[in-house]
Amino acid sequence: MIKLEDVTKSYRNGKETMDVLKKINLEIRQGDFVAIMGPSGSGKSTLMNIIGCLDRPTSGAYYFEGKDISSLDDQELAKIRNKKIGFVFQQFHLLPRLSALKNVELPMIYAGIGKKQRDELAKQALIKVGLGDRIQHMPNELSGGQKQRVAIARAIVNNPKLILADEPTGALDTKTSEAIMEQFTMLNKEGTTIIVVTHEHEVAQFAKRTIVVRDGEILQEDLGRGSTL
Repeated sequence: MIKLEDVTKSYRNGKETMDVLKKINLEIRQGDFVAIMGPSGSGKSTLMNIIGCLDRPTSGAYYFEGKDISSLDDQELAKIRNKKIGFVFQQFHLLPRLSALKNVELPMIYAGIGKKQRDELAKQALIKVGLGDRIQHMPNELSGGQKQRVAIARAIVNNPKLILADEPTGALDTKTSEAIMEQFTMLNKEGTTIIVVTHEHEVAQFAKRTIVVRDGEILQEDLGRGSTL
């Protein structure tokens, strides 16, 4: 599903060039559940941004479903993000003046889906994540775990092939974190590819593969407890 070949990412800082990613080679299959770990500044978030079509590599090739998308323009990348990828972030990124239902509907508005269908699909997504009784609640009426479940519902409502989660349990307590990771596990069992960036080993243990990034390079790869290999 995803293949990175010699991907580098560099930034100019005055006269100096900073190499954030250095010749990354990585393959992720459809249905994989991958955790990306590494210390602050290791390049893991930059790697996530490139995989999620939020950024472009400086050099190298990025194949998504067999197509090299490294040189696509912003509009073409936006189409891939909207149709193929769901995003979940540490701080939820819910709009405070919209209900859970309306927050989940947002990606479908950008996709041009009509209101009646949006309402139905958003309700189904919220029921799927266990929030069928919180559909009309506002974000300030929800717990941290419930907010993250709304964010997951929003991520899955367009039926994406891939979910990218950036520190999805960083703002949650241990028990709630486990419940959220169980949610990702369930989605993965249904066939969705999951990539989680985390610094927590307990979170990474839910994945089938753990990739450790340090100083812009893949340092090692391990199999997690979710692996069947």
